[in-house]
Amino acid sequence: MTDSIMSKAATMEIPINSNGDTGTLPEDDSLEQATKLQWSLAEKVGGSRSSRDLQQVMVSGPNLNETSIVSGGYGGTAEGIIPTSSIKGSSMQHSSSSSSMAGEEATRGVAVEKLESVKKWSLNTYKCTKQMISERFGRGSRTVDLELEAQIEVLRDTKRKYETVLRLARALTTHFYNMVQTQHALGDTFADLSQKSPELRDEFGYNAETQKLLCKNGETLLGAINFFVSSINTLVNKTMEDSLMTIKMYESARLEFDAYRSDLEELGLGPRDAVAIARIEAAQAQYQIHKDKYERLRSDVTIKLKFLEENKVKVMHKQLLLFHNAISAYFAGNQQQLEQTLQQFSIKLKPPGADKPSWLEEQ
Repeated sequence: MTDSIMSKAATMEIPINSNGDTGTLPEDDSLEQATKLQWSLAEKVGGSRSSRDLQQVMVSGPNLNETSIVSGGYGGTAEGIIPTSSIKGSSMQHSSSSSSMAGEEATRGVAVEKLESVKKWSLNTYKCTKQMISERFGRGSRTVDLELEAQIEVLRDTKRKYETVLRLARALTTHFYNMVQTQHALGDTFADLSQKSPELRDEFGYNAETQKLLCKNGETLLGAINFFVSSINTLVNKTMEDSLMTIKMYESARLEFDAYRSDLEELGLGPRDAVAIARIEAAQAQYQIHKDKYERLRSDVTIKLKFLEENKVKVMHKQLLLFHNAISAYFAGNQQQLEQTLQQFSIKLKPPGADKPSWLEEQ
């Protein structure tokens, strides 16, 4: 009987009105009576029975992990039940959404940085273009270092002349190589005719030996000319070109410096309100940055031009001496002096057929 009363009390329906407040029970106070009856029975039964009932209630109580929130009355439809697992899932979705929002913030930050860099580049390009047009039409002033500008012009003229020397030396190498190949073929033909023409054997033999000697000396001279061409090519297309790249950077820095200098001068002629003063301070900072860059590159160009001139004199002194001695020895027919010239400049000739692949490589 006690169990039935407790179950009745546990399952008693508590009506809830539309406002969410508990309704009054004017006629039915069965819940209050059941509670009083339960307490009186508990006192009669004793402590042991009440402890055992309390343990049973605790064991058979609702599982907190499976607790449901009921929005309707007892025995209502399942549509009003919200499982707590959905609450956990919503918290996981919230954490995932927060991580996705953090990723979006990082992406947005990168996009803002790119936009700022594009904005700065556009502004710098506009100022430099404006300065270039002003200089071209004689409306703007430009910073000029007369001594440095003269050295740069001399370098460009020297490079053009050395490019002409390099082109002609390559043409000489090509023609002389063809002549050596012709002499080699002519010597082989004379040697073959000396074997097939007994009456002219000596004459063909003399000419065959002469062509072979000329061919050998020609190959030695080709080694000297190729070394000369290689050295001139390095001087023109690497050493001078590196200096000219630094000069281009210097000229670009000079244009930027003049552009920001002109911008600062224009702002200085305007009004002196708070906004104008802030703009003048920003322009002053940019002007100082580009001034430091311009002076640093000007110093780099001066140093490079100095070392380039010293290197050019040293290289050309050696190469011109080589070219003169080799050409003189060849056309004088002095084979010993020609070989000594190559040894003096540490030039090693490739053996005949060194460029051809070996029999094993061909297989």
